[in-house]
Amino acid sequence: MFGADARLAHVKDIATIEGIRENQLVGYGIVVGLQGTGDSQQTGFPMQTLAATLSRMGVSVPSNGIRVQNLAAVFVSASLPPFARPGTRIDVTVAAAGDAKSLDGGMLLMTPLYGADGRIYAQAQGSLALGGYSVSANGNTKQTNHPTTARIPTGAMVERGVPLELAGRQTFSLLLNDADFRSAESMATAVNKALGRSAARAMDSRRIELQVGPGEDIPQLLARVEAVEVALAPSARVIVNERTGTVVIGGQVVLQPVSILHGGLSVNVVSEFEVSQPNAFAQGTTQVVQQTKVDAKDKPVNRIELKQGATVEELVKDLQAIGATARDVISILQAMKAAGALEAEIEVL
Repeated sequence: MFGADARLAHVKDIATIEGIRENQLVGYGIVVGLQGTGDSQQTGFPMQTLAATLSRMGVSVPSNGIRVQNLAAVFVSASLPPFARPGTRIDVTVAAAGDAKSLDGGMLLMTPLYGADGRIYAQAQGSLALGGYSVSANGNTKQTNHPTTARIPTGAMVERGVPLELAGRQTFSLLLNDADFRSAESMATAVNKALGRSAARAMDSRRIELQVGPGEDIPQLLARVEAVEVALAPSARVIVNERTGTVVIGGQVVLQPVSILHGGLSVNVVSEFEVSQPNAFAQGTTQVVQQTKVDAKDKPVNRIELKQGATVEELVKDLQAIGATARDVISILQAMKAAGALEAEIEVL
């Protein structure tokens, strides 16, 4: 069913079980204990947040009388893993919401984390761990990485889990990460062979339905299915990022015979300003005169010829030999695709 280019992968690496997934959580809170690197007075909501927090603790302070250099308003995000129960610890990420310069040395006060339904699922609190720093002195600044984003390992405690009962279910759906009819059929065949019965059936290019046998232990069944090795043929893709000039060409890309001519015309316009000074005792005035020079260069055409059976490696070597830049390669690949000489899907990021 698959050729020599097939590779083996475990089901758990190429598919997920429908319904068994993480859930995103988000919250808003304040970080205190900063050394003058917090939000400025122009950011109003940190002062309102602190005033509301103090009010809940019985301290009445007007928000316009608070200086907030040692605190910062932040957003807190986390992922609630499947089967999480109250008391489970999860990691959180903290990011500044205002104009704080750094969260170094800060501590997050108790922050509720909400799900998409608006209910509280966890509470976050703890000291921040940064992967960077920012130091300023006499107008000079040195910064490493992003000091306004931090993490708190196991910084949140789950208060409410998302119920997901496995007992009593008769079917499960395996969802392929990349939709492909051949891969779906291959997975169903491999699962049936490993289980010794006809339990899996491909429903479409992404979903494989798994039947649970009478009295079968469901966690044990899913563990066996996730460990099954499936033969896959990776899709031929060319990934292009035009913003960074990055091109990634998969090894399964097929090239057809083609001749490529590549050249370019560069035009350089240079403006120089010269000072025109009148002679002594003359009635003229000093003037600044602009001199513009236009230089046009038409580069010679470079030629590449790919014969039957040419590989991606040969194409890359030929492009390097003519001095093609990353953006030149992107244009050439798109032209080859339009000409039918590149049998692959071009994905632009």
